[in-house]
Amino acid sequence: MRGRIVAATATAIVAALLCCGTASAAVQERVTTVATPPGPGPEQYNQVTVHEFGPKSADRVLVLIPGTDGGAGNFTLNGQWLAKKVPDLQVWAVDRRENVLEDTAMFEQGFAGTKTLQEVFDYYLGWIDGATPPSRYRFLAESDTDYSFAKEWGMEVALNDVRAVVQKARKAGKEVVLGGHSVGASLAISYAAWDFNGKPGYKDLEGTVLIDGGLLGSFDPYDLAQAQEAVATLNKPDESPFLDLLGIGVPEAAGLFAEMGALFAKLDPTGDGSTLQNFSLLPAEFKPPVPATNRAILGYAFDRDTSPPELGLLHVNAGSLDTSVQPADWKDGGITPVSRIADVFGQEPTNGVDWFFPRRITIDANGADQLKMNDVAKFLGLRLEHTKQIDLPLYVFQTDNTEGDVLKGARNLIKRTKTTKAQAELVNGDPEASHLDPLVASPKGNDFLKTVKPFLIAAFGE
Repeated sequence: MRGRIVAATATAIVAALLCCGTASAAVQERVTTVATPPGPGPEQYNQVTVHEFGPKSADRVLVLIPGTDGGAGNFTLNGQWLAKKVPDLQVWAVDRRENVLEDTAMFEQGFAGTKTLQEVFDYYLGWIDGATPPSRYRFLAESDTDYSFAKEWGMEVALNDVRAVVQKARKAGKEVVLGGHSVGASLAISYAAWDFNGKPGYKDLEGTVLIDGGLLGSFDPYDLAQAQEAVATLNKPDESPFLDLLGIGVPEAAGLFAEMGALFAKLDPTGDGSTLQNFSLLPAEFKPPVPATNRAILGYAFDRDTSPPELGLLHVNAGSLDTSVQPADWKDGGITPVSRIADVFGQEPTNGVDWFFPRRITIDANGADQLKMNDVAKFLGLRLEHTKQIDLPLYVFQTDNTEGDVLKGARNLIKRTKTTKAQAELVNGDPEASHLDPLVASPKGNDFLKTVKPFLIAAFGE
């Protein structure tokens, strides 16, 4: 059956992991489901999953939105650390509504040890190369269901869903800082400017945290013609609603490959990686040039020196392939040990990759670049009506991904809003950090964690 496990089961799994030492026993964790306003498509999608870190009694909540192809699991390591280090804080990592489409049951059994690595591999991928498991994963494209309604899952739907999470926290008497990574940062600052039926989004918040993302030049802005062309292309009958990050015709491939590689690297790190390395559908550029261990394959795929240059959204500063041994292993040498990559992308009930990221979110984020009601925003149906009134403390962290554009965008934002330079913490992590490093780097080498901790304490106040 395709779909996320129910909240009760998810909570039980998290509790079991805590008992076994997979996660820090000092941090309380919960996986909950939050009902959201109706959006395009069947009623079953009107929900999001939230992974919560920290005691329920904490009166401050940092809500985090993942980036392009990112899942709530991106924030697990940081959520655990921040919930311990920042007084009276919970961290809520939000999965988007499309995560209901993910068939993660076999992965869950693999992490629990009730299925072998080979059984999990054969179910999701091995059947493609001739394995004959008792049952197999079926790509979303094999379904008879028409998912064209997801072409409308853009910024408005995403922000309405996030607001349901923010309101849940506020109704419980919590103060909220909203943040995000990559396009999740673009969504977070758009939330502040958004008009929710007459109520400005920024009034829900105590501050914003933008991790290697934002607007006002941070990424690729659309003019009206580009927005019209992008929407027209998306709406063609043969176009998928979902991003195919690897360009192999299978939108969920990035999620399957990342979680599978992390599963092998986590449970058998120094084992022979030939199962993964010889898989036919894995693009050649992700395969080390020599036989390698499972963790070496994972490190090779994500490290900025070996991962495809055009896939900067995947990059970390991790280390290098060690060819002095056979099979080649991984030598940690950057700010992110390969074991932490495995921890982030190798987990359930929330994982690190959004298997079915809606393309409309990217279109809307590019169209929202100027954070005002110009012709592009009007065409896309964006409600960016309150930018000039935003008066929130602002934190922005930049990596090597945008050649300085993230901080340029942040400075432009300060000029457009009532937020002052004194309220802003702008941190340049370039060149040490690549795009995913703020999420996975060890705390001792993670400048994001070092600088966001005092910001959060100040933003929430004493």
